[in-house]
Parts: sequence; structure tokens; C-alpha cells
Amino acid sequence: MVSKPRVALGMLVLAALAGGLLALLISLEAGAFWAKTLPLVFLAGGAAFAQSLGLFNKKPKD
Repeated sequence: MVSKPRVALGMLVLAALAGGLLALLISLEAGAFWAKTLPLVFLAGGAAFAQSLGLFNKKPKD
């Protein structure tokens, strides 16, 4: 079972980090390809990594 508040909070944190990455890429004057691609890859990769660690799963109640 997936915990909706954990998913929302996790994706909010990942979105904030992706926004910071985008700001860093803009300040470094990276190309448009990198500014578009890297934040999306970071979001997808971070979500997949968090899911594989089981961070979004509810703990069973005793």
C-alpha cells in the first residue's frame, strides 16, 4: 500500500531539489538541453530510488 502523504512530501522535496538544480544550471549558463533534461531526470531517478528503498510504503499495523 502506498502512503499518499509520504509520496506528496517526497515529491515536494524532489521538486524543490530539482528547482535548485535548475537555478544552478541557469547560473552556470548551461545549455538549454541540460537545463530541460537534468531536472526531469533528477525527479524521475529520485522517485524511482525512493520507491526502491520502500520509503513510500505504509508500515503494517500490529
